[in-house]
Amino acid sequence: MSFASEPGRDDGSLPPVNIVIPDDARELDRDVLAYRRELRAMRRRQRLKRLIRPLRSSEFGGHAAIIPLIAACLAISLVGGALLSVITMSPALAPTQGGPQTSAQPAASPNRLTELPVGDVKLSGRTVPVRSLVTATIALVPANCGCGTELDRLAGQAVDAHVGLYFAGAGEVISQLPVLTTRYGHGAAVATADFDNVLSDAYRPAGLTVLLVFKDATVEVWRDLSANFQLAPTLRELKLPGTSMGTA
Repeated sequence: MSFASEPGRDDGSLPPVNIVIPDDARELDRDVLAYRRELRAMRRRQRLKRLIRPLRSSEFGGHAAIIPLIAACLAISLVGGALLSVITMSPALAPTQGGPQTSAQPAASPNRLTELPVGDVKLSGRTVPVRSLVTATIALVPANCGCGTELDRLAGQAVDAHVGLYFAGAGEVISQLPVLTTRYGHGAAVATADFDNVLSDAYRPAGLTVLLVFKDATVEVWRDLSANFQLAPTLRELKLPGTSMGTA
């Protein structure tokens, strides 16, 4: 008996199949995309199997061979992370030798205490004894100093410590002192003209030389200061006799 004429049957006596043929072929796009995704996933699995097949063979130790591979990858990651942290480490955070250090230290130690020389200088045209310039800091400015940054830093520290501040010079520097005091003196520096070379002969400034003068006219001499020098601790002690500081 033939069932070819019956719905869902053919001459081969196959089971009935419900087949719907869409009027528009674009309705099959979703099924086509799903089919292609499944094919790509199957190809990826096949490639992965081909990649690890040698490691799974008895010649390479089977599954146990994967463990050294994982360990090697982990070690490479750790080494790479350590190198990256060293390369990107900020200089301010880098470890230093010799214990903690402050970032603002003088470049050189002061000479032992001396005394201000005897003689006179002029302050705004007024003659005063050099030994009257006490509880103060005196910056001896040489010719062509180019030390405006250092003068400005010194003035700021002197003002904070509430001590006197003098910018002193001899010879051709005298004509430059008003400009230097105005520009770098923080409104506190006094131009000090050393017409008789009293200070310059006593201390022979080569580069900026700073005198820290205590109450008793004793002096600490600082030369070759670094760009980030910090004299504030000593400046605050200038109201005391220098001989009582134990630095003589």
